[in-house]
Amino acid sequence: MTRRIVVGVDGSAAAAAAVEWAAADAERRGLELRLVHVCEQWPHSESTEYCAGALEAAADLARGLTGGVKVTTDLRAGNVVDELIGESVTAGSLVVGSRGLGGFTGMVLGSVSTAVAGHAAGPVVVVRAARTAEHGRVVVGYDGSEHARAAMEYAVEQARSRRAELHVVTAWQVPSFSPYAIGYGELIEQVMREEPRAARALVEPWRAANPDLVVTDEQPCEHPVAALTRAAETADLVVVGSRGLGGFASALLGSVSHAVLHHATCPIAVVRPIGKETS
Repeated sequence: MTRRIVVGVDGSAAAAAAVEWAAADAERRGLELRLVHVCEQWPHSESTEYCAGALEAAADLARGLTGGVKVTTDLRAGNVVDELIGESVTAGSLVVGSRGLGGFTGMVLGSVSTAVAGHAAGPVVVVRAARTAEHGRVVVGYDGSEHARAAMEYAVEQARSRRAELHVVTAWQVPSFSPYAIGYGELIEQVMREEPRAARALVEPWRAANPDLVVTDEQPCEHPVAALTRAAETADLVVVGSRGLGGFASALLGSVSHAVLHHATCPIAVVRPIGKETS
């Protein structure tokens, strides 16, 4: 896998925000930046000219935002989702806007970004809007699963390059008990004591392995989507695994990661363990 960031561009405002995010990330981490515009067959002859112009404008934006970052471009024809997923195989990460020109105005997340996040071979960052403020904090959802470990590794790298705090969210919920069960109140009390303790223990190895980082954590008793969406309000980036412990083996994008993509307002990184099936 090459150490470069690939950005899907299409001339939309969301794509411009993705270029801005990726350019800053490439500069921080010393990576190359590759801009890809997939020109689908439009029902008029000006489509190729428009695509070339949109790609050139994105390249000008990226070069204007960075100093020594190498910026390359690629204009190709085909299906946007297929081409971007193909790019993800050899990219360090893939960055897309939350909605492109083909999206409906009322939609929070477009079909392209959803499909790419669910099928890409590596980390996918979905950017909704241009940066307005920096909080100095990277948030990661962690439950100890293989996908969560991959997310944590990416979050550690992001926090270190930004010199930011790494905030780990391990949400948990009280199991459902039958109201007719005898002694279920005592069981709930036991869960309330043990679950936060177990969640905190998951973070300690990461804190010990990264003494250069400020690592904070919380173990809220609420749904992971609600906890991560709330944490996103004061985060520069939220990182989630593509599937957690509660995911179905056949699901390429878990319910938590899918919901966080739709609800969080800051950039979201969806990370899949290397080598996992994407189709």
